[in-house]
Amino acid sequence: MLRTLTIRDFVIVDAIELEFARGFSVFTGETGAGKSILIDALALALGGRGDASVVREGAAKADITADFAALPEVQAWLAEHEFADEDGGVLLRRVIDNAGRSKAYVNGIAATAAQLRELGEMLVDIHGQHAHQSLMKADAQRQLLDSQAGLLDQARQVAAAYKSWRALARQREEFEQNARNVLLERERLQWQVSELEKLAVKSGEWAEISAEHSRLSHAASLIGGAQEALEAISESESPILSQLSSITQKLNKLVDVDTALKPVLDALEPAQIQLQEAVYALNDYLGRVELDPARLKTVEERLEAVHSTARKFHVQPDDLPQEYAALSEQLRQLADASDLDALRAQEDKLKAAYLVLAQQLSGARAKAAAALGEAVTAAMQDLSMAGGRFSIALNACEAAAYGLEQVEFLVAGHAGVAPRPLTKVASGGELARISLAISVIASHATGTPTLIFDEVDSGIGGGVAEVVGRLLKRLGQERQVLCVTHLPQVASQANQHFQVSKRNEGGKTLSQIDGLDAKSRVEEIARMLGGLEITATTRKHARELLAS
Repeated sequence: MLRTLTIRDFVIVDAIELEFARGFSVFTGETGAGKSILIDALALALGGRGDASVVREGAAKADITADFAALPEVQAWLAEHEFADEDGGVLLRRVIDNAGRSKAYVNGIAATAAQLRELGEMLVDIHGQHAHQSLMKADAQRQLLDSQAGLLDQARQVAAAYKSWRALARQREEFEQNARNVLLERERLQWQVSELEKLAVKSGEWAEISAEHSRLSHAASLIGGAQEALEAISESESPILSQLSSITQKLNKLVDVDTALKPVLDALEPAQIQLQEAVYALNDYLGRVELDPARLKTVEERLEAVHSTARKFHVQPDDLPQEYAALSEQLRQLADASDLDALRAQEDKLKAAYLVLAQQLSGARAKAAAALGEAVTAAMQDLSMAGGRFSIALNACEAAAYGLEQVEFLVAGHAGVAPRPLTKVASGGELARISLAISVIASHATGTPTLIFDEVDSGIGGGVAEVVGRLLKRLGQERQVLCVTHLPQVASQANQHFQVSKRNEGGKTLSQIDGLDAKSRVEEIARMLGGLEITATTRKHARELLAS
């Protein structure tokens, strides 16, 4: 349940904080006062799309916070995603600055808009004011039936199976049409893979043989340089090591005379040790390095072969192993694809799998269509469509991603006529009433604790409006229901009433919202009944509505 909603600097709202109760709450006000802005703000907090245009003119950022009480399944989701709060609630916050940058938070912890949407679907169900318009579209009718019946996962499985089947069918068709091209491509790949297979370049080999070639080609210089260094340090007539040893011995005697020479001696002793280590290392190096013209020739030939092949395949020498793996995989796939019989067998297998899933979906849709038809028909009797009927036809069609049938809503406005497609026979008012009936029925089918109806009663008036109000109030006994409405018959049924109005402040139009007490409600209902001029008669009528 939504407990509080705080909105700052959103469109024409500067600062509003609302507290909500259980039951049925309505928002009313003049056209353009900003009634639907509240729904837009809440939708943003629930992960909806937003950009810089939602920030109030002159403000740095829009900030919306919605506080909900959490049901056990919501608390489990919060714990799973490490958003759990000690008081067991859910605090959603969305901030959008005037550069269009967005930040989202769940219980004070940074979250993604996708996480807000996933969580929002568990908290709130919004029925928009244009819901009845979507009923005119075949895709929307099918989506509504699947959603109402809990068949969305099955529908997704059918779509995935269809995609797999048709992808293989296209591959088979292309092969049949381009068999010669496939054969030529396979021959080309076989030659390329064979070339690389013979060369058998290992990962990292290019770097290794390059280093070895450098070493072998400079062997004479390396041996000469090492010998020269060794001779200078320890094997010449006056080697550095001997000189350093002599100097160290002299300084050892002089230190006793003047201790100021001690740091010099301390510096020379490690140098003497390091020089001796260098002698050992040079001897070891000279024992390993040798002139090997035969090995040098072998390495040069390998370098040339690898480099030449890399140039032929338009890759770097280091990338030849990856190129071999990629071409081998292409050849394997092409070999599989070139087996037409195997391709056809696999295609038949995928088609059969699709048909099994699609037929299961068809059966589930048939049951759901009958149940939804009966429920909407019953609701129509209460909405001044006595004798009217609503049914759902499942018209067989060619296999498609959505299944084996087209979903079509049919309606008979009164008794004695055959149902016809909704798009052809329903008037605007009938369409709005049927949409409202479906919305209420769909709400019963879900466990969402908060339901929002944004002017779904448009196109309805008179006695029907009163029925709609009672319908929403009855729904409010089970859930929290928020409704933006322009009908006094609906507003009078609410347990909680908010008035949305505009004010001018500093030359700017701002929206404000006030919770109404009993006296204020009479005035607002009277305004809705009679317009700007409120009379004693409209006030009396308003009191009668509120008392009914």
